[in-house]
Amino acid sequence: QVHLVESGGGLVQAGKSLRLSCAFSGRTFTDYAMAWFRQAPGKEREFVAAVSWTGGSQYYADSVKDRFTISRDNTKNSIYLQINSLRPEDTAVYYCAADTVFKHSLPYDFYGQGTQVTISS
Repeated sequence: QVHLVESGGGLVQAGKSLRLSCAFSGRTFTDYAMAWFRQAPGKEREFVAAVSWTGGSQYYADSVKDRFTISRDNTKNSIYLQINSLRPEDTAVYYCAADTVFKHSLPYDFYGQGTQVTISS
């Protein structure tokens, strides 16, 4: 069973940057494409970004591609999401996800518990 643990969320001022991390365990990390999703209050969970098994390819949602960067470190079994120029509309719970298929849509096979990101204006 895959286990995912997110960290790095918090209360941040608009315009600042934030880096989220996700630690993977339980299976072979390089067998899985990884992704970030987010869910704002009262809204459905939405795709944010995905990275391929080697880290060589990425997908981004159109709404974030100029400010978000997804990456992975296969030596640390971890992925990251760098978020720049934070906006109040980025407020959401951010979820790390894993799937053997590299794709830019729900569903993924495994999700973490999420980390709350709140942006103050």
